[in-house]
Amino acid sequence: MTKRTHDRPWHRPGAAAYARARRRNALHPPVTVYPMPDDVTKDTDVAVEMPDGVTLRLNLWRPAGDGPFPVILSAHPYGKDAVPTRKRRGWKLSPQFRIMNQPEPVRISDQTSWEAPDPVWWVQQGYAVINLDTRGGGHSEGRGSLLSDQEADDIAEVIDWAATQPWSNGRVGMLGVSYLALSQYKVAALNPPALKAICPWEGFTDAYRDFFTPGGVVEDGFARIWLFMTKRVARLETDLAAERREHPLRDGWWDALTPNLSRIRVPMLVCTSFSDANLHSVGSMRAFQESGSTERHAYAHRGPKWAVFYGAPARETQRTFFDRHLRERDVPALPPLRLEVRDRIDHVVEVRYEQEWPLARTDWSLLHLGDSGTMGPRPIAEGGVTFRLRHDAVAFAHRFEEDTELSGPMTLRLHVSVRDAPDPRLFVGVEQWSEGEPVMFNGSYGYGRDCVAQGRLRLTLRALDPVRSKPHQPEHTFRTAEPVPDDEPMEVCIPLSPAATRFRAGDSLRLLIAGRYLAPRNPLFGHFPTHYERSRRGRATVLWGPDHPSALEIPVIPPATG
Repeated sequence: MTKRTHDRPWHRPGAAAYARARRRNALHPPVTVYPMPDDVTKDTDVAVEMPDGVTLRLNLWRPAGDGPFPVILSAHPYGKDAVPTRKRRGWKLSPQFRIMNQPEPVRISDQTSWEAPDPVWWVQQGYAVINLDTRGGGHSEGRGSLLSDQEADDIAEVIDWAATQPWSNGRVGMLGVSYLALSQYKVAALNPPALKAICPWEGFTDAYRDFFTPGGVVEDGFARIWLFMTKRVARLETDLAAERREHPLRDGWWDALTPNLSRIRVPMLVCTSFSDANLHSVGSMRAFQESGSTERHAYAHRGPKWAVFYGAPARETQRTFFDRHLRERDVPALPPLRLEVRDRIDHVVEVRYEQEWPLARTDWSLLHLGDSGTMGPRPIAEGGVTFRLRHDAVAFAHRFEEDTELSGPMTLRLHVSVRDAPDPRLFVGVEQWSEGEPVMFNGSYGYGRDCVAQGRLRLTLRALDPVRSKPHQPEHTFRTAEPVPDDEPMEVCIPLSPAATRFRAGDSLRLLIAGRYLAPRNPLFGHFPTHYERSRRGRATVLWGPDHPSALEIPVIPPATG
């Protein structure tokens, strides 16, 4: 075994320069705010009574004139009135714009609440816009329950109300980012008659698998902050923080939070970005794959989350989609998948249109782990490498001799043994290296030093789900824990987040395996606020060879011909 097999990915070069840029963006976020013009009509705290007598309140923006107008609705617990406010020295922004790094410029009106569509821009396109305080949030009455059936029922009532107003054309769509995307799935599965289209822009679909406990590993960084924040801004009857502790395995309680995607029939445009692997990437791609809608589209990118959402290309795609379904204009349907391929954080190699995910023409290839930190297309003789779970990572590299596109999910199938390791976890990442340096990409929460793809697994929850697993996309049950034998080989399967990346000739793919998350947590140069429970102690041995095959499955896209 050679020394170069081991690595410490949480100590990558360039941290100081990144920290300076991160600090600058936190002090002076590149966010431009413009005031609402006089020709926009705004009604504040419009009341809508629910069947049980609870009153929900919403803000409504409309174009000049009587209409009727198509309606775009967003719904969330964060407070519809938490918008930029003018101060003597400029605009006071939502603190999230400072906590979450903003690497590229964002332009919004002073009516735009966090991760909501800009109502002024949409009104200028001829739409009425509703921003709804969900039950228990903002100025709405009652006590809410996040991700619940009650929340979906409430939103369906508001949709029906909006469709019957004199200024409405009777056709309603939903749009928004993150929770404003999550709130769309369950109501769409109810198929209220007036809901004609949804656009969940980066929203997970399985709270256990995608956010709170991905790979069976507890996320206690952003999840803890989000749970604390929602309790501060909304009156909630369900304590999600307490409930997740009571339900460490995926059981009926988690099932109740999960939308039935197959019941969604309305047209859907879902943003399936590759730059949110710690939160929304896997689940939003699942929505595209499993929705029951016959007209569904995916917008896949790897740019900064908020700059893309409010940027011109995405907005034009959203408008085309809603013009078709809310205005019934004779515009062509969007392609099934808009795919963006990058070779680094700031360079898009290609944007093209595809028909499905994963791509049907994918050449699924194996890179077998081997001696001296290498990977190759053929298995080699038996071998192994041991590392400390808390302190080290092991690395395996493969050099591409020609330009190669990897677009799709990756899967690591591994033989591994652990010793003196109570409840071990494994964290896996794929990096791109060029000219001896790691290549960086956009990641969750505005992180600008992300790897290509990542995954993780709590080894006691290694049992696969034969029903949910798809070809080249395995999923675990997370319903039953099984013992981890001490110092005995076992086979584990770790799915990685989706990505679309071009490796140039001479570039290397570098696979990392560790017992802790692969990025530092430091708020200036690390992946703050991401944090996962790591292995407490012990050693692991990664094995390979004919009797213990270990390989990374990669999605090679053949070059275009003709």
